Amino acid sequence: MKNKTENLAEENAPIGKGKKFLNRVKRFFLTPANVILIIYLVILVFMIFYPLFTLIISTFQVSSITETLFGVKYGELTGLWWYRMFASDMSGTYFWTPLLNSLLMSLLASVIAILYGGIVAFFITRTNMKGKKIISAIFVFPYIMPSWTLATFWQNFWQNPSIGTGTGGMLYNLTGLSVPSSWVYGLVPCAIVLGLHYAPFAYILIGGILRNMDANLEEAATILKASRAKIIYRITLPIVLPALVSTFLLVFASSMSSYAVPKYIGGDMTVLTTYMKNFLNNGYYGQGYIMALVMIVLGVAILAANQYITGKRKSFTTVSGKSGQVSYINLHKANYVVATILTILSLFCAVLPLITFALESCCVIPGDYSTLTLEYWISREQVGTGNGLVGILFEKQVWQAFGNSILLAFLCAVIAGSSGVLIGYAVARKRASRVARTVDSLAFLPYLMPSMALGAAFLTMAFTFGLAKSFIVLVLVGSLKYLPFASRSGINAMLQLSGEIEEAAIIVGVPWWKRMLRVIFPIQKSTFISGYLLPFTSCMRELSLFVLLSAGSTTLLATLLDNWSQWWPQSANALNLLIIVTVLVINFAVNKLTGASIDKGVGG
Repeated sequence: MKNKTENLAEENAPIGKGKKFLNRVKRFFLTPANVILIIYLVILVFMIFYPLFTLIISTFQVSSITETLFGVKYGELTGLWWYRMFASDMSGTYFWTPLLNSLLMSLLASVIAILYGGIVAFFITRTNMKGKKIISAIFVFPYIMPSWTLATFWQNFWQNPSIGTGTGGMLYNLTGLSVPSSWVYGLVPCAIVLGLHYAPFAYILIGGILRNMDANLEEAATILKASRAKIIYRITLPIVLPALVSTFLLVFASSMSSYAVPKYIGGDMTVLTTYMKNFLNNGYYGQGYIMALVMIVLGVAILAANQYITGKRKSFTTVSGKSGQVSYINLHKANYVVATILTILSLFCAVLPLITFALESCCVIPGDYSTLTLEYWISREQVGTGNGLVGILFEKQVWQAFGNSILLAFLCAVIAGSSGVLIGYAVARKRASRVARTVDSLAFLPYLMPSMALGAAFLTMAFTFGLAKSFIVLVLVGSLKYLPFASRSGINAMLQLSGEIEEAAIIVGVPWWKRMLRVIFPIQKSTFISGYLLPFTSCMRELSLFVLLSAGSTTLLATLLDNWSQWWPQSANALNLLIIVTVLVINFAVNKLTGASIDKGVGG
């Protein structure tokens, strides 16, 4: 028979375990980092996976009257769209040809970006070339500017009366030279423009490694009398290989999701993004959503391959504490030749577009510089023929779109930037936990999704909640898309900050919110602010992400330009210049407020 003490212990055992569990839960949620992680885990799971779920379901639904023409009923489930996309007689036109064009365009763009950006990075970091600082500063401009501005410039510069719009471009009007149509419209020019746009990205990644590479490696090879070519082939290239692979895959994935470049200069070439937009605009939602899903799968697969390839090589030491002396290659007589060529190429891609937009916006006859006028900028009366537009500085549509773009960019920056700070704090404080690693991965996941495909996923969610074409959906998708920039900025800032600083504030009883505002934020102010301003800048120039969601509702600067470019070239060029100047001014503000400049990653 059990004694009284044993009976009491048995009766109190469940209660004791329950109290321990409740105390553990209480302690867990009394830690601010844990609360932040749980909140963002729930938000990110819903914001990422629910739109994907609705996108998948929508590929099996009959969602428009147009689709009922194929003998199916509105609202029913069907596999017809998958059959038409992959196995019907028209699947070659609908899917396989656009897919092949997208793959070829992305492959060529990646090669061009690596060759051009890598060569410039090599000359700036490993040679005694003149004018490094000027070239370095100018070279990053095409990456700051929207990609479609380069596409518009390409058309303005190369076209001639026998192709395209039937008007002469800058080259034709100044020299009378004509280039073949395949150099102005089609696969090759699209690949070149995307390659030039992403070349600064390759320059930053490859140049950063070259600049920090231990000089002892090359010094040892030189002592052993290895030739310069052999040093580059056997030492330099293997060291920069991870950056080359990352650049190739990231440029490939970004080019696959490009919409504006093939739209402006693709000519008769169809790619996944342009065909997807045509499907959705014409009411073929099922087939359009299948294309979006394929693009998401391709984007995630490509960037997962990047993580796998670079992750296999856990360490490739390029920075050591032994020798920081870089042995520059002496270019001798070729110094000024190389510097001149790179300066001209950089000016062609960065400065000449601004000049052509300014000139074309003032030409009564496109391309004819003898007909320059400022009426497309300052006229208060209708300009042109039949467009109903006044000068761009007095056009109500422009300032309405400008206000919408600023408001959207501001809201996205506040949401993404604040979320980035909070996620950075929580992940850094609890980085050993599974929840922190999950939230970190989820915050980066939107970067893997092509912009237009992510917009299509949110379009299906918007239809589900009755929010289609609403401004709030633009804010949500913009905040999610730019969250990776802000979260990485926040995590990097917090990992640089010692935990002892916050512990000292905890000891003296400073509450969490005051620690964030009075201690942590001021110390890492510049990094945190960049987490707000980078999403703001990116949002101002974005087209692919918003083109589906804003159609027919909220007018933005980029979507307004998309509408004007085909019919009113002077006003479109003026608007193009206004957008570029706005983006450059914002980036200038970023540099002044944060002290950061993306070309400083390489130097010169």
